[in-house]
Parts: sequence; structure tokens; C-alpha cells
Amino acid sequence: MTNPSKILRLKSVQTLTGLSRSAIYAKAKTGEFPKSIALGIRTVGWLEADVVSWIDQRVAASKSVA
Repeated sequence: MTNPSKILRLKSVQTLTGLSRSAIYAKAKTGEFPKSIALGIRTVGWLEADVVSWIDQRVAASKSVA
């Protein structure tokens, strides 16, 4: 169960998704991945619920193609 307001830092997002730092930022820039949330001047995070939802969508899409 995910906490809808829990904020994940980059390392956690990388671990959950299997994506590299550059892939996460590139996908976010094109709208293919949830946007980050500013936590400070040079600090960002992602809502856990958004990342988990993105993963669930990828899984569902792969099942419909197979």
C-alpha cells in the first residue's frame, strides 16, 4: 500500500522504476513520467502514488500488447 503524500527522492525512484537519472528527467520533460516536486532550491522529489501509478500503467500496457 502506498502513501499518497509520501515523497520519494531520486535514488528511490530509480530503484522502483529501474530507470537511470537521465531517463527519468528526459521522460518527465516529454510528459512520459510524473513531474518532480520542488522541495528546496536544489532538491526535488516525486509523489510515491504518482510513481506507482506510472509503473502500474506500464505493466497494464505491456499486458495488453502481449
